[in-house]
Amino acid sequence: MRLRRLWVRHQGKVLMLALLAMILILATSSTPLRDMIKREEEGVVLVDGVKKRDYHDYEYLKKEQKQTGTGEVGAAASLPSGLEKEKDELYKVNGFNARLSDEIALNRSLKDIRHPKCKDKLYLTSLPTAAVVVPFHNEHWTTLLRTATSAYNRSPKHLLKEIILVDDASTKEFLGKQLDTYLAKHLPIARVVRLPERWGLIRARLEGAKHATADVLIFLDSHTECATNWLPPLLDPIKRDYKTAVCPFIDVIDFETFEYRAQDEGRRGAFDWEFYYKRLPVLPEDEKNMPEPFKSPVMAGGLFAISSKFFWELGGYDPGLDIWGGEQYELSFKIWQCHGIMVDAPCSRIGHIYRKFAPFPNPRKDNFVARNYRRVAEVWMDEYKQYLYMRQPGWLQVDTGDISEQRAVRERNKCKPFKWFMENVAFDLAKHYPLVEPPDYCNGTIKSVAEPSLCVDSKYKGQFDRLDSLGTCGDTSQFKFQLTAYKDLRPLKSHNCFDVPDLKQERAPVLLFGCHKGLGNQMWKYDLKHQMIRFGSYGSHCLDASVSNKEVFVAQCDTSSATQRWQWSYVNEERLRDYDNLDPKP
Repeated sequence: MRLRRLWVRHQGKVLMLALLAMILILATSSTPLRDMIKREEEGVVLVDGVKKRDYHDYEYLKKEQKQTGTGEVGAAASLPSGLEKEKDELYKVNGFNARLSDEIALNRSLKDIRHPKCKDKLYLTSLPTAAVVVPFHNEHWTTLLRTATSAYNRSPKHLLKEIILVDDASTKEFLGKQLDTYLAKHLPIARVVRLPERWGLIRARLEGAKHATADVLIFLDSHTECATNWLPPLLDPIKRDYKTAVCPFIDVIDFETFEYRAQDEGRRGAFDWEFYYKRLPVLPEDEKNMPEPFKSPVMAGGLFAISSKFFWELGGYDPGLDIWGGEQYELSFKIWQCHGIMVDAPCSRIGHIYRKFAPFPNPRKDNFVARNYRRVAEVWMDEYKQYLYMRQPGWLQVDTGDISEQRAVRERNKCKPFKWFMENVAFDLAKHYPLVEPPDYCNGTIKSVAEPSLCVDSKYKGQFDRLDSLGTCGDTSQFKFQLTAYKDLRPLKSHNCFDVPDLKQERAPVLLFGCHKGLGNQMWKYDLKHQMIRFGSYGSHCLDASVSNKEVFVAQCDTSSATQRWQWSYVNEERLRDYDNLDPKP
């Protein structure tokens, strides 16, 4: 009874003291409890004294989960029957299945294929604003709008300041007033900058950058889709150091089915000594730290973020580079040699349609690509440019034009020599892509022993095509092949290799696909003893043919089969004997 009276008399004081104690604890503590309260109130937590935020838009993610229809969740799709004529007509002018794109929602949902840790990643609360710059020339309506829509829908709205679509002299009527009207009604953050004539991809990007007012420039191609929470991972490294350029992981949007899928889970950008874009393995320490951003020597080109300040300090793109070609090397070299850093951000993923073929005619009469490459080499590559000219001596005959301003950019920024880049940034490039090309194992014609008048025939096919023919042997280049030092098999001087993606079929088809140095489904070996061309690291499958219908394929190896025996016009027997010990590939 006495205790009850004391409690009634003093309960106000006790509660007041308890409240003051709680306030004092929260004010001085760094416990998870305080962070939890701050998270509930502001969406902010302190990590090592730095304020960070979860930028995921959970309401939008819930909304996406309810969407149904063609191509949702990035699934492969197909057209209803009866639309073949419309499909073919649009294919010819776009290089991909544009008619199918029209059946897919502009805001379609995508499966989250990021590294699992990306879902828990926090980024700085004070990030710079971004301008998305999208150059286009006669882009298809729905793929262009899906690019802009996905960028907007999956961005924190206070960070995405503007979307600038740069029209490089398009002739399709719907890309004029109709596009302006649509954007004004549905996407007012976007606007179109129109060029008076065909300036090309590089100068279109430059013009878009000139119109941007945001802190960071983000360049996208016009047939892309930005995935979940794509923007903060690009901005965070730039906030920490404005001289950092950041590239997303570039996923594949299938040109036929519009399936959204991974291209890989991390490779470092590089080049060979003909300036073809290549990939290097991720370093062990970067693999261990996934999905943290990791350094990469060269960007793929079309998709990256860079602070506006640093971009213009570097002079932007060289305005003397015409149409397309070489711009990714020029900017990559400038970034690294002029005291910047370039990283890939695994938690930012953007899908890209790789066209089946380029639908646009050459807009110039001269070899503008060779001219671009030589400008880059002469300004940035110092003595290493000789290795390009060894392989492409014709480039020495191409006039670079005036490169004095580009050399002034290098001098003004006190940029480092290319040797520094090769030794400190692309230190393993020469291991995978030697300065001097090692000799082939075999080259020339591949003659069928079963029918000596027939040889493997490339028919000048390109990437994604099926290599399925024998032809009457001849001296033209369509009958010339090489088993290179990288253990891949390709048409002579081609950058597309024999690729066998599926061995489940009894007669597995052989495709031509971009060479990736004899890895996995592009590794081949010539068995000199049995005259067999063995496929894969195990060598249990071999190149085979049906002489009657002149079909080429891969089948289970059979040393008694005459159709699996092939005769090369040149064989380097010494190198073949040491095949297993010679390994310049990744």
